[in-house]
Amino acid sequence: MTDFMSRQQGHLMLGGRVDLNVLAARHGTPLELAYLPQITRQVHGMMGWAAQAARATAYAGTFLYAYATKANFAADVVRTALEAGAHYETSAAADVKIAHHLWKQGILKADRYLICNGSKEPHYTDAILRLRRAGHAAVISVLDDLDEFAALRTCPLPMQFGVREREAGNRDGAHLGNDRFGLTAGEMADVVAGLAGTPHTLVMYHAMIGSQVEDADHFLTTLRASIRNYCELRQRVPTLRFFNYGGGTPTSGYRLDFEFDYTGFLTLLMEEMRALCLEYSVPMPDLVGEFGRYTVANHSVYLFDVGQVKRGAEGQPDWYLINGSLMVSIPDSVLVPDQKFVTLPLDGWDRPLRAVRLGSRRTCDSDDVYPRPGKAPLMLPDSGVGTVIAICGVGAYQQMISGRGGAHHCLSPEPRRIIFEEKDGQLVQRVEAAQTQAELMRLIGYQSPMRQPAPTVPMHPSLWPTPVPARRIKALRLRQRPQVIQAGIPT
Repeated sequence: MTDFMSRQQGHLMLGGRVDLNVLAARHGTPLELAYLPQITRQVHGMMGWAAQAARATAYAGTFLYAYATKANFAADVVRTALEAGAHYETSAAADVKIAHHLWKQGILKADRYLICNGSKEPHYTDAILRLRRAGHAAVISVLDDLDEFAALRTCPLPMQFGVREREAGNRDGAHLGNDRFGLTAGEMADVVAGLAGTPHTLVMYHAMIGSQVEDADHFLTTLRASIRNYCELRQRVPTLRFFNYGGGTPTSGYRLDFEFDYTGFLTLLMEEMRALCLEYSVPMPDLVGEFGRYTVANHSVYLFDVGQVKRGAEGQPDWYLINGSLMVSIPDSVLVPDQKFVTLPLDGWDRPLRAVRLGSRRTCDSDDVYPRPGKAPLMLPDSGVGTVIAICGVGAYQQMISGRGGAHHCLSPEPRRIIFEEKDGQLVQRVEAAQTQAELMRLIGYQSPMRQPAPTVPMHPSLWPTPVPARRIKALRLRQRPQVIQAGIPT
């Protein structure tokens, strides 16, 4: 059905290897599944398409894949992307601190670029300077204003800088809010002048045009002016060697009928870059793409159970009420008016369809519904109570917006999470327990109820417990440690 979801022998399969029907029966719902090999597939897929485009166009520059970690900061996710060959793109001080930790561990390799985007408050610039002073040289701070440039150029070690083009932020008029980022042409000239006589260099030109741009021709048309601006700046700044076209690359996570020719888009981009560089007599730059949603949206799925069916109002679809909260699990369903999520039943594919909306049973909030009022309803089997549904494309931003590990709306607990990853050619799984009521109460400041001490009664010596040998205690502790279990591949 998609590049991450299929049906085999009547069962819904994630990545062709994880049987959602079996897991729902075994663990119950609600349930969150994370299939990390999908991230590796996304990274390798894009790098392969870029290599095809470079061969087809004889493009002289290289292609760098940067994971935009703001899409999902989870340690397993970031580690998997880095192991797949991704570079690291940040947008806040916390990103840099995580990167610093990963670099010290050897997970973020010395040859991987750390591309620092976004408006930089003092604690952000301080984190960048600490990492650079610690010895990680592959840090590129993409300047968003002149104040952060003044702070960062005080570094005694050579720094690599980038400039973000402000004009690109909303050149097409479709991405209001993006135009607050970046520098004007005059401010870029100030940066070039400010670097003269310093050990620092300007190496990157950044042009971010928007998000989920599915029209390749429109994508390229919008970038064309930025490519010309890069070439003009490159004529004056010979150290400039990266053209970062930012994010915006669409993902298949949100529509079953999704189609996008990634190789075709990259081929057009490289052809355009090559032609303009020839026109301006400058070398072809290395291309950098930043991939957030594309990297991680498809690797995660939520499973919910329909626990109640209610007849809709006159002329409206019926309600399938689920054992979870939609505005907690998929907050984009409330925040982004046109955001869609692929929603599939695990069973009942041979039954008649029923127009329904999903509603949460774990809040009493009128906004806790999907699809939104005024949008087309879902078409799901008429099996009603007991229907298990999978909501796909939830691996990007949803937990970061909702606040993973926190206390959520109406104290809706986070479900059990099962994480699948590849180890030595085998698929293994790790199970993380659902949030408990006690954990949620502690998060919002409630103390555990005080218990009355049990009455003491003298114990006869004959009833004293037999001492447990130390080796037995050690064995019990080892047995209680979390186990990594090989995941069987269903037939």
